[in-house]
Amino acid sequence: MAEEQPFALQRHEKLMERLRLHGAVRVRELADALGVSELTIRRDIAALADRGLLTRVHGGATLPTVLDETPARRRRASAPAFTIGMVVPSLDFYWPQVVNGARSAAAAHGVHIQLRGSSYDQAEDRRQILRLVESGQVQGLLLAPSLEGPGVAELIDWIGGLSVPAVFVEREPPRWTPTPRPLEWVRSDHALGLELAVRHLHAFGHRRIGLVLSKGSPTSAHLAAGWHRACEELDLPDDFVVRESVALNVPGHREIIGGIVDRCRRDRITALVVHSDPDAISVAQYLTEQGASIPDDMALVSYDDEVAHLAHPALTAVRPPKTTVGRTAVDMMMARLLEGRNRPVQRTLVLPELVIRASSITSSWQRETPPAG
Repeated sequence: MAEEQPFALQRHEKLMERLRLHGAVRVRELADALGVSELTIRRDIAALADRGLLTRVHGGATLPTVLDETPARRRRASAPAFTIGMVVPSLDFYWPQVVNGARSAAAAHGVHIQLRGSSYDQAEDRRQILRLVESGQVQGLLLAPSLEGPGVAELIDWIGGLSVPAVFVEREPPRWTPTPRPLEWVRSDHALGLELAVRHLHAFGHRRIGLVLSKGSPTSAHLAAGWHRACEELDLPDDFVVRESVALNVPGHREIIGGIVDRCRRDRITALVVHSDPDAISVAQYLTEQGASIPDDMALVSYDDEVAHLAHPALTAVRPPKTTVGRTAVDMMMARLLEGRNRPVQRTLVLPELVIRASSITSSWQRETPPAG
């Protein structure tokens, strides 16, 4: 049975190609065109219908419509058809929610996720990816490789030439990647998420805002892009950008935060956007110890919303759509596996959410805001 799977995939690809071209197909014509029995074509149509990719009709199949709900309700209880390998740079902060989203989507599709942890290192990324591919057990890869520093072009070219397709997760390779296989990706729109934070602070009267970026984070470049764009559109100064990690476990974090606070006073900064939650909580604790009131003396917005609600006061935070990114990556990979190379390449941005809490709305604004209703 395992030997027949590649041939079945080829038939599915050709069947979907004809269906997209004509809108409908007939069993007899497909059997003649592909040189197989009508029973084989009926089985192919049934398999694709169970995944919601087409609708079975008498004598053939059509593209699904919004009125057809039966494929989603009719899942086979058979063993998973595919196994998808997933390599992430961390198994703790940020990434568990992405992995959970991928696993929930995989369960819905009836496929397995084979997870491997890496580190923010290209050599380790290659090692873990190669182990998955050489095992012969995976038909696709969800990858979050390190795209910082030298060797990025070689790494992307290597991934693009692998024997199985890959979808990048929370990573965006350079716009032009001349690889044998088109590279697809899905990630949070961090730049727009940062804009949400700046526009929120601006709406509550802040005109001198600062940005603290976590040193070495792949997200920082996107956040910086969103920062400069928002400041330009709102006619705000954009020169207060600090690239330092200031979480409680960083040696010398108090001295670093002290320097940031001194600069805030000199530059009359009234609000800070801080990446990520541990750094923002560290800043909040320092300000409170120094007798500053949050948000009256300094408004704070965190970027990540992993533990921002645990701070005192609870921190307003931008929440990247981590679970949705994981689910979307699996959906993208399943479409690629079922439809093949003829499927158009997808590259998807998912919008973060701004969760407003007590750290960004001053007492004066709260008093002036009439109660709802």
